Amino acid sequence: MVIAFIPVRGGSKSIPLKNIKPLAGKPLVCWNIEALERCPTIDKIVVATDSNDIWDVVSSRNFVKTELYRRLPENACDTASTESVMLEYIHFAKLSNDAVFMLVQATSPMTQTCHFQEALEQYSKKQYDSMLTCVRNYRFFWSEEGKSLNYDYTHRPRRQEFHGVLMENGAFYINTVGNILRDKNRLSGNIGIYEMPAYTATEIDEPEDWMILEELMKRHMR
Repeated sequence: MVIAFIPVRGGSKSIPLKNIKPLAGKPLVCWNIEALERCPTIDKIVVATDSNDIWDVVSSRNFVKTELYRRLPENACDTASTESVMLEYIHFAKLSNDAVFMLVQATSPMTQTCHFQEALEQYSKKQYDSMLTCVRNYRFFWSEEGKSLNYDYTHRPRRQEFHGVLMENGAFYINTVGNILRDKNRLSGNIGIYEMPAYTATEIDEPEDWMILEELMKRHMR
C-alpha cells in the first residue's frame, strides 16, 4: 500500500488559514490533493488537520482517494514536529511496516502528478530506504567565516561548467512505515534523491512567496 500524507494546520501565523487560501483559483491544499488523486500508484491520501475550516473545504470536494484525519491538538501546535503527527496517524491507522508512506507538504503546490509517479517508480526499485526531493541550485555559498563552501573562488567556474548543489525543496518525502517507527524520522537509512525542476524550489511561508508562486503557476501549471 502507498499512502500520501498531507499534514495541514489551521494556525498559520504569517498567512492566516493559508492551506485553504485560494491560490491561482483553488485552495492551496487542493493542488497537491488533485495531483495525488491522478497518480495511479497512490492508494490513499490522508489530510491530517485540526481545523474545521480546512476539514469543510476538503470534504466539500468530490475526491475519491482522499480521507480526512482529525489530528490531536498537541501535534498541531507551533512547537510540534511534523514527525509527531506522522507517528500519531501511523499508530492510529495501525499501518503495516512495509506500507510506503509519502509525506507531502501543501506549501509546495507546484508538485505535479508526474513528479509523484516518477519518484515512487524510482523508490520501487528498492535501491534506497527513503527518498527526498531536491532542486539543483547554481548559487555559490559561503560560510560566516568567509570560506567558500561549494566552489574554488580562485578558479571561478562558468555556469555551464558548474554542476551546482542539490537543495532540499520540501515537496515530499518517501519512506516505509517500519523505518519511520524505528527512527522517528521522515528520512532514514540509505537516502535517495528525486531531482525536481528548478521552478519547484519556492515554498509558501511568507506573503511574498505567495505572489511569486502565483506568477510561477501561471507559467508552469496547466
